[in-house]
Amino acid sequence: MSEPRTVAVVGAGLAGAKAVEALRTEGYDGRLVLFGDEPHRPYERPPLSKGYLQGNDERDTVFVHPENWYGEHDVDLRLGVEATALDTDAKVVHTSAGDLAYDRLLLATGAEPIRLAVPGAAPSDVLTLRSLADCRAIIARAGAARRVLVIGASFIGLEVAASLRTRGLEVHVVAPEARPLERVMGPQLGDVIRALHEEKGVHFHLENTVTGFEAGRATLKDGTVLQADFAVAGVGVRPRTQLAESAGLALDKGVLVNRQLETSAPGIYAAGDIARWPDKYSGAAIRVEHWVVATRQGQTAARNMLGQAEEFTPAPFFWSQHYDVSINYVGHAESWDELLVEGDLAAKNGLVRFRQKGRTLAVASLFRDLESLKAEVAMEEA
Repeated sequence: MSEPRTVAVVGAGLAGAKAVEALRTEGYDGRLVLFGDEPHRPYERPPLSKGYLQGNDERDTVFVHPENWYGEHDVDLRLGVEATALDTDAKVVHTSAGDLAYDRLLLATGAEPIRLAVPGAAPSDVLTLRSLADCRAIIARAGAARRVLVIGASFIGLEVAASLRTRGLEVHVVAPEARPLERVMGPQLGDVIRALHEEKGVHFHLENTVTGFEAGRATLKDGTVLQADFAVAGVGVRPRTQLAESAGLALDKGVLVNRQLETSAPGIYAAGDIARWPDKYSGAAIRVEHWVVATRQGQTAARNMLGQAEEFTPAPFFWSQHYDVSINYVGHAESWDELLVEGDLAAKNGLVRFRQKGRTLAVASLFRDLESLKAEVAMEEA
């Protein structure tokens, strides 16, 4: 593969930012264009639901690189520009600010929050958290509020709940499941997570939904009425695959890529929240929406755009912070037929092995870093 003259990266999130960084680190000195549809340079999303939302982190700490980094590394950063179409035959990306011919292209368009239509609620009553602008809107509303309703006991919903409790707000969480995060973490850890939040004053209304929100009053399915100045919905995200779909790329609840992260169109790669890749350990095609995966995939895609033919084989890994307790999770288990619990989860010293047909697919741990690391190594060496 000859070295490309022009590399285009569509999506100025973490995967895109790490890709352009890796391209320059690997010695690529050709034209490099990074498109972002937001007005901000690339930033990291975890602080938006944690330190920045709590008021503990300054705004500048969320950005991936200093403001002058892009100019110093000759990266043509085009902000507020939307990629509207791809011509895979002519190798041209069409954008709201003109067209660009490319030799290699990376799609890193990320995901977008699912928005709820709550009867009676104005758009400003039910906020979501995905972007820096979303975070600033929640902070603005929180400054004059006493009570907030969080819809959804997801990772993002619980992190918002924790951060707004830190700000002193009364927080109520409404979710249809019986336990927070049970679908991902299992019932035992779900109970631990609920207890962690209840110890900090969060009120749960589980196996319930919001049927209406009007004039600062939320009505639940069971008839409960809650006072709330505003709501934040954390009910999941969907991958932003519209550009890939319109270009005719192969999709399956995400953009399908091979182990080198190349899509069905030669010369076009995908990384981060939109990429569904063949996982070496499980043998399944998986898509993971977490910081470590986005970082590593951006770097791998960059090297492969330069012809290095590197397979993406790391085991997925993420951590979930709940106040002063961090849950580490390695592997990927969308379903399981057995859960093995070791140690004492309630005492915040234990782990859960998620197994399918006698094989461990994932491990979640509380203050068992060594065991977590061993599980990660075993998966990558399998």
